[in-house]
Amino acid sequence: MKLGLITINYNNQKDTSAFIDCLKKQTDSNFLLFVSDHSDKQPLQLSATDQIVVKKFENRGYSAGVNNGLRYFLAKGIKQFMVLNNDIRVTKDFVARARESFKWFKVFGAKIFYEKGYEYHKKYKKTELGRVLWYAGGWFDWKNVYVNHRGVDQVESDEFNVVEETEFITGCCFAFDKDVFTQVGFWDEKYFLYYEDADYSIRVKKAGFYLIYNPEVFLYHKNAQSTEGPGSVFHQRVQRDSRFNFALKYAPFRTKLHIIKNYYLNK
Repeated sequence: MKLGLITINYNNQKDTSAFIDCLKKQTDSNFLLFVSDHSDKQPLQLSATDQIVVKKFENRGYSAGVNNGLRYFLAKGIKQFMVLNNDIRVTKDFVARARESFKWFKVFGAKIFYEKGYEYHKKYKKTELGRVLWYAGGWFDWKNVYVNHRGVDQVESDEFNVVEETEFITGCCFAFDKDVFTQVGFWDEKYFLYYEDADYSIRVKKAGFYLIYNPEVFLYHKNAQSTEGPGSVFHQRVQRDSRFNFALKYAPFRTKLHIIKNYYLNK
């Protein structure tokens, strides 16, 4: 069965092109990549192929880009989907591992490392670079309405090589099939960027599916390249707005009051 890969490009020719170069080297070619290009400066310069579809859209955010891809694949009869950041690097067996995983799981996320040189901290030995984790499962902190990544900033160990259920799958790599989509639907487009994956994780779990952390599928992430890097003003602003929307929808009542108060005091 063909795998439908979805990624979003926003003024980032370099990283998107590098990601596509990885896909051209896959041992398993039974996939189709849909690129939802939201660029407002320089449209993505890529030639369409039998495996790569590029469509230009108004920039309405990450969820809208995911939905663009889902609509395209559903019309094509594709039933397995994988949402991926464009600022990632994958090994040549990535598609093969992902397609094999769909035999066992309806919803899963990957083990995600920082790409070498993109670690948040600069404390690691040279031999540890490329083995520093960015995501190995996740959970919700409802008291503060944050999403936490298990294993983040830790060097890989056997602890993170076990398939297990998780509360949260990051949108950097979020795989699900048509059965899930039929019950859960499209991604919520009121999240421009960030927390759209948290929202979809909750909706998927409420629909009765298990969210699986699957370390057999792995990739390397350049982290926040579409938002001017981690900690940028834009990065902080979109995170704050999406966290506010997420809290209003899901947080306990007392936490909602706290979030609303701080949001408007610091606006």
